[in-house]
Amino acid sequence: MAATSGVALLMLSWAAAVLAAAASLNTSPVPFQAGYMPLFGGNNLVRSPDGRSVRLKLDARTGSGFVSKSAYHHGYFSASIKLPDDHTAGVVVAFYLSNGDVYPHNHDEVDFELLGNRHGHEWRVQTNVYGNGSTSRGREERYLLPFDPTLRRHAYAISWTPTAIVFYIDKKPIREVVRVPSMGGDFPSKPMSVYATIWDGSAWATDGGRYKVDYAHAPFAAEFSELVLGGCPVGHGKLVGGGGRRSSEGVGCDVAVMTAEFAVMTPAKRAAMRRFRRRNILYTVCHDLPVQWHRLPGV
Repeated sequence: MAATSGVALLMLSWAAAVLAAAASLNTSPVPFQAGYMPLFGGNNLVRSPDGRSVRLKLDARTGSGFVSKSAYHHGYFSASIKLPDDHTAGVVVAFYLSNGDVYPHNHDEVDFELLGNRHGHEWRVQTNVYGNGSTSRGREERYLLPFDPTLRRHAYAISWTPTAIVFYIDKKPIREVVRVPSMGGDFPSKPMSVYATIWDGSAWATDGGRYKVDYAHAPFAAEFSELVLGGCPVGHGKLVGGGGRRSSEGVGCDVAVMTAEFAVMTPAKRAAMRRFRRRNILYTVCHDLPVQWHRLPGV
């Protein structure tokens, strides 16, 4: 009887942790100061008067960037971004998850990289997934954008769960990476921080480095707003006794993330993803030679 009561209490405790985590999983935008802090760039990071948006600038001196105050173990992370116009060859605007500051030799990374272009040519968007330092085996794809990203803000989001990663643009999925046994340790599994940066990618970003950043057109400014940090902070997923087992609160948060609307791929979502990919994909490492990996600022 005592054993049965103990199991019942354990189940009730776990259920309560799941409910508490679900209630705390907030996917509403947060003010910059509440969730982020400057990473680099000094005065090239400009906050709006209401603290709800940030402008990142690149000039001949430096780029700029910001990083989340917490690291997260799974979740939904989003930013609405308006990109600089005119001649932007070589300019890279990135929104990504990484733990390279903590694990420099076996880091995980999930990122959007928005790649500038010559005047009159379209921006491109690139997605990357690296796990446990697998940069030589990275899973990279590049696409055209079906809109002009310099006219208004568009939402770029990453859903990361223990079993899958989904990239969204304007709430429509464009790519899904499902964790399979053959990936081994190449699926991102360690807590990561959220980053946003603008920087000089002249060596590779536009036509393989053929076109460089022309600072006669500087400063280049990208506007970030509607910042969402809907994840499991590391405090929610702390290890029990220093081992590899996560607390019930951390597991509960994972369950909340995996059952949230953003993590569930419905038939309608998959159909929308197929349409986007059919019309806009430029290459995938599944069918093309892998290109060189490039270290992002702060990683």
